[in-house]
Amino acid sequence: MQTPLVPENERLRLDALRRLAVLDTPAEERFDRITRMARNMFDVPIALVSLVDENRQWFKSCCGLPVFETPRDISFCGHAILGETLFVVEDASQDTRFADNPLVTGEPHIRFYAGHPLEVGNGLKLGTLCIIDRKPRILGQREKALLSDLASMVESELQAIQMATIDELTGITNRRGFMLLGEKSLQYAFRVKLSLSLLFLDLNHFKAINDKFGHDIGDDALRQMAELLCNVFRDADIFARLGGDEFVVLLPGSGREHCQRIQERLNQALENFNTNSGKPYQLSCSIGIVEYDATTAPDINMLLCLADDEMYCCKQAIKKG
Repeated sequence: MQTPLVPENERLRLDALRRLAVLDTPAEERFDRITRMARNMFDVPIALVSLVDENRQWFKSCCGLPVFETPRDISFCGHAILGETLFVVEDASQDTRFADNPLVTGEPHIRFYAGHPLEVGNGLKLGTLCIIDRKPRILGQREKALLSDLASMVESELQAIQMATIDELTGITNRRGFMLLGEKSLQYAFRVKLSLSLLFLDLNHFKAINDKFGHDIGDDALRQMAELLCNVFRDADIFARLGGDEFVVLLPGSGREHCQRIQERLNQALENFNTNSGKPYQLSCSIGIVEYDATTAPDINMLLCLADDEMYCCKQAIKKG
């Protein structure tokens, strides 16, 4: 069996996938409609919208299978996302890459597979629309074009979700996306009693930047701040622009002591930016840090309020200083 290779842009791909905030969400008719169409059009028993996560493929829509995820290392879709076009296996039992794959030798006894990679921008393949049969078959050119058209419909739906959860100016998660991801993270932390901290960041003197240099330069300052957050924080961290000049970062598995080290790293990144960027403005921010008590019920709004209060105290201290 051949395990799928990891794409060169894996970090960016996973970041884009998780920022969609769609993993482990309930079934939606807009996706189920497309898999039903695919199953009927191609007369196959199985059609899936599969999203390839770090260690699994998870099915946003699952038509004809009793499970909602399988390991990535045995997935056909893990191979499909490596290419630009339709990935077809006409008879898996005769293909050395898949002949001994447990999905071939056991349920669902895959013989035929056709998966079209799903892209939502920047060449990032998040998963596939795929059809599966328990007997070998060959796809003609007309059928291939039809499956490609259906995949475009799935991409349009994913892009609609992306537009609703991504901040248009900075390209990072927006308030809606953060609330969705943050609530999931809090619920998980509560369930397994995992430490988790929240950083609330507010740019200092942002109004002065806008007043002195104009809103275009102000927008640039926001974009530069978002880029700094991308460089400073871990893949597992959730960072977002809440609105205006306010940013927030959720750090799973991190206590206050770790957050202090992170704050030092962010301050160093800001100092390096101010020294080397050549911009007409300086970036600095006030930060509020709160640690989630995993013995209490998860409430992302309450955590945000507490961190906002901490940030406000920090900003007032700067003004007095």
